[in-house]
This record gives sequence, structure tokens and C-alpha cells, in this order.
Amino acid sequence: MHINLTGHHMDITDSLRDYVTEKMLRLERHFDHVTKPHVILSVEKQRHRAEATIQLNGSQIFADSTQETMYAAIDALVDKLDRQVKKYKEKHTEERHRAEKPARAAIEE
Repeated sequence: MHINLTGHHMDITDSLRDYVTEKMLRLERHFDHVTKPHVILSVEKQRHRAEATIQLNGSQIFADSTQETMYAAIDALVDKLDRQVKKYKEKHTEERHRAEKPARAAIEE
């Protein structure tokens, strides 16, 4: 997965880039069709903010997090995205099963 990582009022170090990449790969465990992740890291005074937008089969999911450290902000961000991806996947698998039930009933009759 190629992650577009941007720093706002900060430089992106190699360790931060590796950490974000490692955490974002966790999203692919739940759903294979994660495309175009865009992560923005920013610092304003004592607030470290991480925000991300990812695309899933034409839909967009957005999450952001503000914490005292950048690593904590990234962890919270990925947790939020993970919950949203799971919810998206469950919603679409339920819709697919609902669509299959009438077809099965027609075949059995």
C-alpha cells in the first residue's frame, strides 16, 4: 500500500513514516480494497494531530485524532479508521447476503 504522507508545520522523519506505514497496514487485515490513503500530520503548540482519508470501493472514510504525542495521535487515528472499516465491511456483507436470500428462495421454489 502506497501511503501519501504529508507534514504540516513539521518534518516527516523516517521513523514516523515507518510507524504510520506499519499501523496503516493493519487496516488491510480487515478489508483488502483500501486505496489511496492520505495521512496528514501536524503540530500546533502542544497539540499533535493526525488525520487520514482513505478510499474503499468508491467510498471515503475520514478520521482525525489530537493527542499529546504524535505516536499516540497516530495510534488513536488508526483505531478510529479500523472501527470504521469494520463497520463498512459488515454493512456491505449484510447487504450482499440480503440480496442473495431472495435469489435462493426463488431457486428453491
